Amino acid sequence: MNKIKMILAGSVLLFSGAAMAAEQVSVTVYNSNLGLVRSVRQMPLKEGTSEIRFADVASQIDPTSVHFKSLTAPDKTAVLEQNYEYDLVDANKILSKYIDQQIQVFTKEGKMFDGKLLSSSDEIVLEKKDGGVQSVSRANIQNVDFPKLPLGLITRPTLVWTVASEKGGTHDMEVSYLTGGINWHAEYVAVLDKDDKKIDLSAWVSVDNKSGAAYQDAKVKLIAGEVHRAVEQEPMYDQRMLKTAMAMERSDQFQEKAFFEYHLYTLQRPATIKNNQIKQLQLFPSASVSVKKIYEYEAQSDPNKVKVAVEFTNSKAENLGMPLPAGKVRIYKQDSDKSQEFVGEDALDHTPKDEKIRLTLGDVFDVAVERTEKDIKNISERVQQRTAGIKIRNHKDSDIEVLVAEKFWGDWEITKSNFPHTKKDSVTAEFKIPVKKDGETILEYTVQNRW
Repeated sequence: MNKIKMILAGSVLLFSGAAMAAEQVSVTVYNSNLGLVRSVRQMPLKEGTSEIRFADVASQIDPTSVHFKSLTAPDKTAVLEQNYEYDLVDANKILSKYIDQQIQVFTKEGKMFDGKLLSSSDEIVLEKKDGGVQSVSRANIQNVDFPKLPLGLITRPTLVWTVASEKGGTHDMEVSYLTGGINWHAEYVAVLDKDDKKIDLSAWVSVDNKSGAAYQDAKVKLIAGEVHRAVEQEPMYDQRMLKTAMAMERSDQFQEKAFFEYHLYTLQRPATIKNNQIKQLQLFPSASVSVKKIYEYEAQSDPNKVKVAVEFTNSKAENLGMPLPAGKVRIYKQDSDKSQEFVGEDALDHTPKDEKIRLTLGDVFDVAVERTEKDIKNISERVQQRTAGIKIRNHKDSDIEVLVAEKFWGDWEITKSNFPHTKKDSVTAEFKIPVKKDGETILEYTVQNRW
């Protein structure tokens, strides 16, 4: 319907003429589909009571979170009423607003029908001037001509305020609000060296904007931490809950600092975040980090496989020492032909500085394992004794050490073992088992459980 489209284009001027100067925008993005938008615009304000329209807000805005004030004369300006208008223009809404009113319909064959609109479902039904009724299939319509845009329809979501001011003229107006539909997460890329003793680690952030608005040349901030929000019993709008975000230090792109009980990353240059766009930004440049390769076995997780992991410390000594935000870590290794091959990935949780990080990459091909329960005895009504054996066979061309983690319940004690163990926590014992190349090692222990 070409004439409808012409009307829509012309109506934009009704709501976008309020801003008189370049808009200053800042966006703080959280990890759980929520953002805080702050906008400062120069707008004309009459002395007395007047109406201000603020267009181009996010369509997923939480209207109850809006804060509006005049930075020019905050003590002389008061908001009397606030409305969020989101009845956006489309052809069906225009037609529904014109029920019982005169319109003109033009068909693909060049015919024109003029009359009062009675219905606008699959067919447009018109009452002609002579009292007759004309039905026109929507599939056969080329154009519909309306006298004017119906009252109440707008082209973009718009905030409308009734403002009382003691000072007229141009004011710097600040608007801030929360919106859903904008999210971010971190991704890490690590490349192992040929000896599996170092990685080159770099990080990127991806900002995914589906909030229904674009943010031009915005100051971008990212927050890391668990931010609590109250749960509404009867939400009026499609909102999503906030949960986390992230942080960083020592970067040309981002500067990190502690903020309340979280970490805040601020991009050191303006960035435009378009609607329906995923924007990737480098969080920090590549850092060379020492790692330890670990072979680990946990029967409760997978009774038939030994896993391989890499472990490193988030410290300044390892060229890190910054709060690392949660994200996915993908690890590559260079082949002899200089090509990089993917060797595994794992999820990284929010990690403070000076903490160890262990990333599990996959199953070990050349190491086999068998676990058996050899003996189970009830010593008394409250004591049970079990003997278990774990056989590890190493088909690699080098010696290895396998970290075996066994889980227990109740009050437990290992009374006998052919390898020493450490009590990692209240339910876990760890054994370090050496296995020669092309060799076999058997761990055997006896544990008593009391309840």
